[in-house]
Amino acid sequence: MTQSTVHPGVSGYEEGRRAVSAAAGKVLAGHPPAATPVRQFLGACFDAGLAWVHFPVGRGGLGVDAGLQDFADGILQGAGGVNPFQLNPIAYGMAGPTVVAHATEDMKTRLLRPMYTCEHVWCQLFSEPGAGSDLAGLATRAVSGGADWVVNGQKIWTSLGHVARWALLLARTDPDVEKHQGLTYFVLDMRSPGVEVRPLRQMTGEAEFNEIFLTGVRIPDTQRLGEVGEGWRVAMTTLMNERNAIGAGSSVRNSGLIRVPLRLWAQRPDLRTPVLQDRLVALFARADAARLTGDRQRVERGGGPIGPEGSAAKLVLSELGQAIFDFCMDFLGPEATCYSGYDARHEPEDLGGGVKLWTSAAGDEDVQRMFLRSRAYTIEGGTSDILRNIVGERVLGLPGDLRADRDKPWAEVPRG
Repeated sequence: MTQSTVHPGVSGYEEGRRAVSAAAGKVLAGHPPAATPVRQFLGACFDAGLAWVHFPVGRGGLGVDAGLQDFADGILQGAGGVNPFQLNPIAYGMAGPTVVAHATEDMKTRLLRPMYTCEHVWCQLFSEPGAGSDLAGLATRAVSGGADWVVNGQKIWTSLGHVARWALLLARTDPDVEKHQGLTYFVLDMRSPGVEVRPLRQMTGEAEFNEIFLTGVRIPDTQRLGEVGEGWRVAMTTLMNERNAIGAGSSVRNSGLIRVPLRLWAQRPDLRTPVLQDRLVALFARADAARLTGDRQRVERGGGPIGPEGSAAKLVLSELGQAIFDFCMDFLGPEATCYSGYDARHEPEDLGGGVKLWTSAAGDEDVQRMFLRSRAYTIEGGTSDILRNIVGERVLGLPGDLRADRDKPWAEVPRG
């Protein structure tokens, strides 16, 4: 995320905490969550600077320490407010920080508030059939046409692409330089002619992921983020925030995924055994260690940008999540095989105030579904293998992998 901009009269963590508390109190007094439509409530939070508290004033923030976001969210959600990350995850966790760091002032004005209020759902057009872990090897081309760019290519594993209004797009604008140097970053209107979305049915029965075909799609140059050829630098902002958003977790004890086995343990005393109890205690210890580590990282980072430590957090949380749902299945025993499946006819949910989003028909009550969905944890947002490389090279200073395509123009690198 971006370096924070200090609000006039607000200096230091404690002053920032008081500013956040006062702003949240005003929002809740004027917009009680139980009586306020979702979009209206989120709009009030944005206007009060509680969307991304470390963003500049007028851009959804108060210019205070980024670590105070958990404090703000705890007040708002504790009073019944919605969690915007659960409703619009790419917008809240990735698009917002990227836009505020690299967009023009006009783009920030147009894009930030609607993404936070969920008026505009966002998706991320990065991965391709031949460029997943090796993202910089992507082949989608953007050719300059003067005032706009013409884009052709295919993207895949696009979460929420079927309901998104806007997309973060990384495309190749120069094939004759090294692969990391020939990329440019755009914001794409998903309603543009030439955008085709095809759902990918998952083993849960849902179609949350999609493949996107781009054929002669025109993007105005005014919707470019960063300079031409600097797309990889902009993409790092997105990816670091994505991994942090997935792996940061909550600073509240017993929140996050660990709440699921704890709830099962409380509800089903008939299934408890000493062996399962030992496993649950071990999972709780891992979850609490991850929670406290996240708290420490937020305090140490302050308002500074997210670094490779976000990759470590995502690695830990994704593998812990899979272990948690493995435990849940073992705890349920034969009952774990009872999965009614997902209704493919499920329509986007009307959240009131004109907000319609795709959401799962079942929350964490459907443990079987969450077990199946957890298989994606170690793939999405960076595979565990890639994250281990990042931690090894950029945190521990270990030698990097051998890269045969280093310093070669992308056009000269053999492709499968």
